[in-house]
Amino acid sequence: MEASIEERLKNLADLQAIDSKIDEIKSIRGELPMEVSDLEDEIAGLETRLEKYTEEMKEQEASITANKNKIKESQQFIKKYQSQLENVKNNREYDALSKEIEIQGLEIQAAEKRIGEYGKQIDLKKETLEAATTEIAGRKIDLENKKKELSTIVEETEKEEKELLAKRAKAEAKLEERLRSAYNRIRRNVKNGIAVANVMRNSCSGCFGNIPPQMQADIRSRKKIIVCEHCGRILIDANEEAQAS
Repeated sequence: MEASIEERLKNLADLQAIDSKIDEIKSIRGELPMEVSDLEDEIAGLETRLEKYTEEMKEQEASITANKNKIKESQQFIKKYQSQLENVKNNREYDALSKEIEIQGLEIQAAEKRIGEYGKQIDLKKETLEAATTEIAGRKIDLENKKKELSTIVEETEKEEKELLAKRAKAEAKLEERLRSAYNRIRRNVKNGIAVANVMRNSCSGCFGNIPPQMQADIRSRKKIIVCEHCGRILIDANEEAQAS
């Protein structure tokens, strides 16, 4: 049997009362869930940066080793060419060997410069890693404290919230699909989560917009579902019985 308008309004009022109580529980938690999530994201970002810098340092250290090997190799070439200079037969061979010695000397200078540059970059990264490591440690302490605080609040309200969610499911099931969708849509679109508002002092309790006398009379009669012309909330008589318990 299809529910009467009065029954629908009663069901809407009951659902709103339950949702308001759930909202109240969530407000007790405040911004803690978001703060926990933000801290987790921040720590993950810092740890990713640490991994990146650590990997870059390994690559730079490998480059330093490669350049040191290059210096040794060039030094060996220089010794070889210097030894060959003692046995040159003409100026052309002398000039060619001298040029090779000069080239290897330049190779050594370039390698030493690269080693110096990589060393400076590594030192800077070490400072950054140390600062980031300290920052991560601090953030982890903050995260642990936030999680404990949130866990305490959740533990205190979890049982009540579960009971309310079960009641909400039953209350919502009493509404026809169209009305249920309209209620949930209004809930999503208003700041305070109030989709069903009372008429109090000739005004909508949701937006405080004025409700004309004739409309108030129609609301009291409970013969049709009326929405606030200012905010779109479903309006009910202030004496409409509704409770979350």
